[in-house]
Amino acid sequence: VPLEPARVERRGLKRSYNIGGWCLFFHFIGSNIVALMLMELITLILTALNKGVDSDVISSYMNGSSILAAINMVTYIAANVGLAAIGFKWSKTDYRSIIRPHGYNFAYAVQYCLIAMFIWFATTYLSLGIENIFDKFGYSVIVSDSEDIGVTGIGYAVMTVYTCIIAPITEEIFYRGMLLKVTSRANQRFAIFLTAVFFGLAHGNIPQFDLAFFLGIFLAHITLKHNSIVPAIVVHIFVNTSVTLLSLTDGNDNAEAAATMLLLAGAVVGLCLLLMFRKRDRLPATTPKQSRRGFAIAKTSVPIVLSFCFEVVYMLLLIFMK
Repeated sequence: VPLEPARVERRGLKRSYNIGGWCLFFHFIGSNIVALMLMELITLILTALNKGVDSDVISSYMNGSSILAAINMVTYIAANVGLAAIGFKWSKTDYRSIIRPHGYNFAYAVQYCLIAMFIWFATTYLSLGIENIFDKFGYSVIVSDSEDIGVTGIGYAVMTVYTCIIAPITEEIFYRGMLLKVTSRANQRFAIFLTAVFFGLAHGNIPQFDLAFFLGIFLAHITLKHNSIVPAIVVHIFVNTSVTLLSLTDGNDNAEAAATMLLLAGAVVGLCLLLMFRKRDRLPATTPKQSRRGFAIAKTSVPIVLSFCFEVVYMLLLIFMK
């Protein structure tokens, strides 16, 4: 293999990055447009059925009921699964290659979940530090308020099922399934960080970007280690469910204190396990030849660059124009 990829090889590698990039681009554009269209359509229907009712009342009803939660769920299921399927088909990749884990067992599952608990704990304090910096300049990194969304029984159930089960599965199919598989053909290390960056940006705010980025690195690492998205799905479900359960302690000082102590204990164990894991299973190394086939080619991919710029600008607009 030559140090610099020949024209034919470069074209093939760029095609892989283009496939991943276009799927990312239409994932971002499509999910937002479809969600807005569904919201407008349902708003028009409710307005027609409830003539004379103030638009703010209808908006409040949509937020509090299961409607907005259902729109969010349907939109992202379609985006994650649909575009993952397109990416697999386009790249001629067998989707079954991401399902069966190799060398994975219950002990690994527990270990990975505890490591994820440490990552969650550490990034929480990192986010608080960043939030304090933004607050000093009069800006807030909290770009949306979810307290009034899905407050009814059905709405809360839909939000919980989506957050704890459906989102972890479908997001892993898209990010650690299709995207990681397509972009890791020449440089696995670069693909790990590429997918982690876009996974973080997809959440649209800095606190969730911090957790999603660092967790995304770990999830991509164990996906490549076991050649399956199953370990990542288990960890993702664990993290999202833990965050949901922790939110139930809001307003109860005793419960919050107990949950914090439990999280701290798990994080300490997770840190020890992470150090042991990194000593035994390091991130894939990058040779000089692989480095010429990673970022050097990805930066020439128009859809990769477009997707990155669109998502960064969108997140900054949410922060500075709130």
